[in-house]
Amino acid sequence: MTNELRNFLAIPYDELEEMNLKAKEQRRKRVAEHKIQEERLKYLTDEKRIKAVTVLFSDLEGRLHMLDYDKKFLVKSWDNLTFDGSSIRGFTAQRESDLRLAMDWSAFYWAPADVFGSGKVLVFGEVIDKDGSPYSADIRGALKGYANDLYKKEGYTLNAANEIEGFLFKGENAERTYHETGKFEYVNTGGYYHSLPGDPLRTFIDTCAEVQRSMGFQNEKDHPEVAPSQFEINYGYGEEVAAADQIQLYKLICRQVATRMGLTASFLPKPVVGVNGNGMHTNISVSDRNGKNLFWDPKGEEKLSKMAWSLVDRVLTHANDICLLLNASVNAYRRLDPHFEAPNQIKASAVDRGSMVRIPIGNEKSARVEVRSVGPDANPYLVMYSIFKAGLEGETARIKNLRQAERYLPDNVYTALENFRNSAWTTKLLGADVKGRYADLKQASADRCPRQLGTFVKAPEVQYHHEVYNQFLWNMF
Repeated sequence: MTNELRNFLAIPYDELEEMNLKAKEQRRKRVAEHKIQEERLKYLTDEKRIKAVTVLFSDLEGRLHMLDYDKKFLVKSWDNLTFDGSSIRGFTAQRESDLRLAMDWSAFYWAPADVFGSGKVLVFGEVIDKDGSPYSADIRGALKGYANDLYKKEGYTLNAANEIEGFLFKGENAERTYHETGKFEYVNTGGYYHSLPGDPLRTFIDTCAEVQRSMGFQNEKDHPEVAPSQFEINYGYGEEVAAADQIQLYKLICRQVATRMGLTASFLPKPVVGVNGNGMHTNISVSDRNGKNLFWDPKGEEKLSKMAWSLVDRVLTHANDICLLLNASVNAYRRLDPHFEAPNQIKASAVDRGSMVRIPIGNEKSARVEVRSVGPDANPYLVMYSIFKAGLEGETARIKNLRQAERYLPDNVYTALENFRNSAWTTKLLGADVKGRYADLKQASADRCPRQLGTFVKAPEVQYHHEVYNQFLWNMF
């Protein structure tokens, strides 16, 4: 069929940006859900050039799932979308498999047709249990509920901005074929800030940045990182559910663009031993109903408020409890290596980049706390949920000089698993059922990998990495 016969939606990038920024502003202003729902359904009904709506949700490990619904079907049946939860790792057992997807109409995105296909729009979904309640293993729903409750009770808005590093490797399926090749091949060996027009890494970064901009990310800067073939594309902060959604979209965009170039965008924390790994530095702050930054105090230590320092102390207290949530894979513990600026020290500092928590230079608008120990393969909703809830509701250890004590994060997944399982705080955070499911998933992944990491990346680390998903392979066990 020729393209002339297809009249599917394809919007220029500048118009996309305007539309996505308008939707983003509605979300930021907390426009009533029923008003946004009514507006979106009317748009979908009136816009004849849309053929399908892509609904996105994440499983317990943070793996992004997407279902395409025919637009006409979704407009009629949006309140009764069911799917088989037993097919999703970490979700329901086979005997109780039916789950529903509810639309989060505020999390609605228009995407470039040349990257995502014409005639489609994207919307994030919320997983609903059989009885109509939020599904306990849908951490996005838990995070959204927690944030909404805090806003209603305290007037707090939780803010986050993430610096997500990745590698660009040769070959379209470099991770899936790693067990055959035993290596990743760089597309560029220039290093930090080095780029030339027409270079594959520069072309990739520029293209991803254009897509992000069109989708309302409000970019800040982008550049090659320290390691060969490494990149980072920074964008503005947002309310924490929106920020976690953008992490999922960021990685999706990067993978999509890389695939179209015949390359692989990898977010393994340490795909190559001997060079810097990938981090996902997570900058957080809290503001009040009027938008005032509650972390700013011009007279405070490092110009941070007592509230901010209290959050830091609680995060440091629970660092070992939540380490498995922030560093979710076998490979992640290669990154916590002190030889490569690894943030493996359980302390806070304004200058030491080896500290788990850093206090960046800030002002009344930008004062924040940066949690540096997060791997880019972690479930972003679990990252936000565990950091904010530990920081605002956790305990404070009675350790002398807590912020500078000589303590370290685990250097292997087994220690992190033991800490996670034995922690009373993680049970309170997730509930015994979801905690057990998450731990079992991580245990299964660890048990399929060499217990000793050694000095080179082993094939099972990549094969059984939750982001390099191969359902056929897992079903053999």
